[in-house]
Amino acid sequence: MKKALVVGGANGIGLSIATQLAKRKDYEKIYLVDKVVVSEEFSNPKFESIKFNLISDDFSIFNGFKDIDTLMITAGFGKLSLFKDISEQCINNSFSVNSVAPIRIIHHFMDRLTGKGDFLCGVMVSIAGFMSSPFFAVYGATKAALKIFIESVNVELEKGGSTNRILNVSPGSIKGTSFNNGKTDLSVTKDLAKEIIAHLEAKDDLFIPQYEEIFKHVLVRYQSDFREEGRHSYEYKRNSGRI
Repeated sequence: MKKALVVGGANGIGLSIATQLAKRKDYEKIYLVDKVVVSEEFSNPKFESIKFNLISDDFSIFNGFKDIDTLMITAGFGKLSLFKDISEQCINNSFSVNSVAPIRIIHHFMDRLTGKGDFLCGVMVSIAGFMSSPFFAVYGATKAALKIFIESVNVELEKGGSTNRILNVSPGSIKGTSFNNGKTDLSVTKDLAKEIIAHLEAKDDLFIPQYEEIFKHVLVRYQSDFREEGRHSYEYKRNSGRI
């Protein structure tokens, strides 16, 4: 029987992934590590909720999950705002939670990733890590750091003879999550959660939801003229009603 650890699993897409894993007979336990415990309405007998703030200096808590078979890191935050309006504390916290924490957590499980056994590992990154993202300058920078980290370590895993990979999940805006002051709605996110789990089990290294429909063309535009695509992104966000 398998066990999973979902960091950031108390709400949003993390909770949705945890809920889908809990429905399966081959998973007996889902650990949810978050700064808050999962609310009663989303409780599940397979869940074990553990409070932990990723801004903490001491990550030794993650030494206590050596029995897991699946690691999914979904914790992260961002707020649409011009860079000039962001505080230094927010800059520090953004990199601590969005970049440094996932890297540190994965470091605790490198023996499992480099081993001969199957170990599923995924991180929620963002399409903002692939291109300039006005109003998301700091958030995009934190995700770009994650993107390069994952790509680099995956090569190390391949060259080291491991079949395990870190899955980079890089969506655009996801409805049904608490990101950017939204509300968790598992009925909206369940299909995406199932897709993410399928890519995890296939040991894929990259999954961009709606790639063919949207982001393939966006990335082509960005590669062609990153300045113009940045201007387009600026106007799109300004007119989106999210600011």
